[in-house]
Amino acid sequence: MSLAAAQHGSLAAAQHGFLSPTGVEIAFLLVGLVTLGAALVTVTTRQLVHAALWLVVALGGLAVEYLLLTAEFIAWVQVLIYVGSVVVLLLFGLMLTKAPIGRSPDADSGNRWAALTVAVAAAVALVWVVVDAFRTTWIDLDGPAAGTTRVTGESLFQNWVLPFEALSVLLLAALVGAIVLSRKAKADAAVTGAAAPTDTAANSPARSSGAKPASSPGDKEGAR
Repeated sequence: MSLAAAQHGSLAAAQHGFLSPTGVEIAFLLVGLVTLGAALVTVTTRQLVHAALWLVVALGGLAVEYLLLTAEFIAWVQVLIYVGSVVVLLLFGLMLTKAPIGRSPDADSGNRWAALTVAVAAAVALVWVVVDAFRTTWIDLDGPAAGTTRVTGESLFQNWVLPFEALSVLLLAALVGAIVLSRKAKADAAVTGAAAPTDTAANSPARSSGAKPASSPGDKEGAR
């Protein structure tokens, strides 16, 4: 079975080379460029809400890429979990923490070059690992869908069940952290509001002490 699949993959590779791409491959490249651009805008913009919306575009582009790779199940999981859950969780976190709507100078830590270096190193390592692992693997995009629900489910819940559950715990921790930060912000606002009248009352005698005292009738008669 594996020999037949290898022969089929080599035949598909011989028919479609890098210099004669198909329409699906061109669409894959264009969607990849759009996804890359959206990801760059997500990490470079100073508006937090815009970053979350551009993240929707980037994650949606990945879902389209999965569809073009005939992995329909992974594509719909990408839409339901990441676009429909993770981004909504991020938006709720922004609302609970009262994040600024406009440009936020605090969104830029000043470590752009360090972040760029780490991002390029991670991208190079990821590309090298993927190319080395799937160097001789070819996917016939014109053939039947390869990412069926049964095969994907068996691989996910047998071999990758621990990272799957760890991701669930991570999302729960993010939601709890957003709630804690929201309660802390409300407590600080309440303390500030309670301290403001006290300061006003403490400053009022100082203002009155500097005022000119009223003259009595006897003083007026003495002046005459």
